[in-house]
Amino acid sequence: MSTAPSQPRFKPARIIIVMGVSSSGKSAVGAALGRRLHAPFLDGDGYHPPANKEKMRAGIPLVDEDRWPWLETLARALAEAADQKGVAVGACSALKRAYRDYLIEKAGEPILFVFLDGDIEVIRKRIEARHHEFMSPKLLDSQFATLERPGDDENVLRVDVADPVETIATRVAKELTHLKVFKRGQ
Repeated sequence: MSTAPSQPRFKPARIIIVMGVSSSGKSAVGAALGRRLHAPFLDGDGYHPPANKEKMRAGIPLVDEDRWPWLETLARALAEAADQKGVAVGACSALKRAYRDYLIEKAGEPILFVFLDGDIEVIRKRIEARHHEFMSPKLLDSQFATLERPGDDENVLRVDVADPVETIATRVAKELTHLKVFKRGQ
């Protein structure tokens, strides 16, 4: 019998946001999870206004004032998608607790955050190996400096980024047994 403490159970939610720093796999895991749940997937990157993208492309970290409108737009889009399909999956860094609280407030309902947690060196190798439209690898250190790992009192499911995307998505989908009661669109 294992003596390791078990992860606390999360509260059911129709909106699931895959969160973490850049290159942790948010978009890939979110898209794979959306496919498994037959749910719409909304990538938070697509909701950034052009000014945010230009700052990041130039290697300038976003500040809170840059993020609030982006987070509100994403939260409302996720709530609308969940209303239409019964469930929605998003990808968003959601680095600070204040951002996660704001997403919940603007969505108007609970959100389950799937936190892709990983070592900075593992993620650094990933970010250096990829090309992103606007996310400069120079911003990784600022992402880790900003990151407030979700607390046990938050609605979160933690997963390690070391596993392959499909393994993570399958594991998370199996945990979401509460979604069987929601009507999901094909």
